[in-house]
Amino acid sequence: MGGVTSKAGGRPLRVAVVTETYPPEINGVARTTGMMVEGLRARGHSIQLIRPRQNKADAPASAAGLETVLRAGFPLPRYRELRMGLPAKRALISAWRSNRPDVVQVVTEGPLGASAIAAAGKLGLPVVSEFHTRFNDYSRHYGLGLFSKLVAQYLRRLHSRADCTLVPTAQLKEQLAAAGYRHLDVVGRGIDLALFNPERRSSALRQSWGAGERDIVAVWVGRLAPEKNLRLFVESCRAMQAVTPRLKVVLVGDGPLGSSLREADRDFVFAGMQSGAALAEHYASADVFPFPSLTETFGNVTTEGMASGLAIIAFDYAAARQHMQNRTSGMLAPYGDSRAFINAAQELAADEGLRERVRQAAAVAARELGWDRIVDQLEAVLSAVVSRAHAGPIVTGGQRRAGMRVTEAEQDRAPL
Repeated sequence: MGGVTSKAGGRPLRVAVVTETYPPEINGVARTTGMMVEGLRARGHSIQLIRPRQNKADAPASAAGLETVLRAGFPLPRYRELRMGLPAKRALISAWRSNRPDVVQVVTEGPLGASAIAAAGKLGLPVVSEFHTRFNDYSRHYGLGLFSKLVAQYLRRLHSRADCTLVPTAQLKEQLAAAGYRHLDVVGRGIDLALFNPERRSSALRQSWGAGERDIVAVWVGRLAPEKNLRLFVESCRAMQAVTPRLKVVLVGDGPLGSSLREADRDFVFAGMQSGAALAEHYASADVFPFPSLTETFGNVTTEGMASGLAIIAFDYAAARQHMQNRTSGMLAPYGDSRAFINAAQELAADEGLRERVRQAAAVAARELGWDRIVDQLEAVLSAVVSRAHAGPIVTGGQRRAGMRVTEAEQDRAPL
């Protein structure tokens, strides 16, 4: 993943990365952040990783170019496998006064991330924030729809205090700009091509699912949660079974809908949470991946599935729009059109030639999506933000852009 020196042409940076999820936690944000941290370290940059303690046995890791700082946290309601970090503004100010980072990279928007933006503003440190999750859309799926507008306002206000907000696709950049976000930059998502590839396919694993080599396996990879539109996944699989009765269905992951799905769909195989080589093997041992989620900012599973040689059905947005060509390297349905989604799934099930062509083309397209070029993009953004900060007065991100000098007393009155 790149060489041992910076490709941006500047000096190595000290980057404070603040995130409320990180490997070995299993989710797209954790995997993305872990790969970016390792990519920056490989370029000679120094990382201070600040995150919540994941469990009682969690200990801060240290290695060349990596300092880990663990903070207190609390489990998320209905997502107890993840923890939010508690506010830590004073602690961060104290730590960064003693050893200033060149830039603060805030991955998540919880209390710890908000504290980091506030602390950086107090000290005049440049901030790069990241937009990973549509929390305002998620709230509608958890009985909190009345708070959707408040969540959207909070996110916009929080990111406005950063010098730059990173988004994974040009489409999302346009959407957020229309919603009032400013200073957006696109840094995509990569794939670990050594891990996710068709060579991981396992006949033994398929047999454990009750699938022979001529059978079709439809797979789900991800959280079993309301925001993932799993009802349409089930409908699509049943529609494919109507065309191909021997189609098997495997779900990889778990979540709040796990119990009800296991009860309602007892012929499905529930493989539970998987990671590393086992996860890659589950991807590659399937054939088709109906991915009907409507709440993704990117959807890492889309590109991981492509790299694994899966024929993916997805709505035409996020990673699918950016990296799939309809009927060539994937099957795209108009956003929110459930009927078109099911029709595409049935067509793949019925047409072996189409299915195999899509699978092969997806794997070929994914070869261009390695992490090295993504770390190039991130490194360039971080270096540019640091350069701009050194060229201007020491004020908070939003105020620096407006050319305003701010006193410490005014910063102390800031609401975060």
